[in-house]
Parts: sequence; C-alpha cells; structure tokens
Amino acid sequence: MSAATQTFTAYRVMLRMEINPGMEADFERVWTEVGDSVTSHPANLGQWLSRSQDEEGVYYIVSDWVDEPRFREFELSDRHLDHRQKLHPYRSKGSMVTMNVVAHLASSATVKTHTEWEAAQA
Repeated sequence: MSAATQTFTAYRVMLRMEINPGMEADFERVWTEVGDSVTSHPANLGQWLSRSQDEEGVYYIVSDWVDEPRFREFELSDRHLDHRQKLHPYRSKGSMVTMNVVAHLASSATVKTHTEWEAAQA
C-alpha cells in the first residue's frame, strides 16, 4: 500500500434523486436547511449533495457512516422521517445504494499544473 493509500472503513449511502422540474433551487435550499438532522448524528461522518451535469434535475446525496447498524438506527428514527418528509415534495423518483468503503487514495500532487504533472511521468 502506498503512503497515499489510507485504510478507511465506512459505510457509504448514495441516493439518486430526480427533482421535479423547476423545484431544484428550493430542493437545494431545504436540503441545506435540514442537513444538520443528518450530520449531527454521532454515527455520521459527513454528507455531500451533488447535482448531475449529465441529467437535468438529478442529484446525488452521499453520506458516510461509521457502520451499517448505526446508519440503520438513524434511518429508522423519527428525526430522519421528519427530514425525509420535508424533502419529499421535491422528488419525483429516487433510489438508494449502499457500499463499504475499503480504501481512500488521498491526493499526492506535488506539482501545480497539468503540464508539470505530464512532465513528471516516470
């Protein structure tokens, strides 16, 4: 394992959400407003919202958790149900996938430009 490779154990959840046309800005605002109901949970390691560049109105929500049992505890909580209900009016479709993170490759950049990076190829 290289110096930049770090063993990182986490349970990752990725949601794909299709947002009703014209409601994207409101969805982003509400997601940010209710985000603390996720990130304040002691088992949560972080959460990200990304908007697709390829599909109109599609968002991905990624959250990392210490493990699956603690995520499931959160998922079944009343507080999470309230969070979901606030976001539900914006969503037309959605899906969820779960995974275990097995490694993390941190940036090891030692140059500032693409040209320098290309020149540094061994």
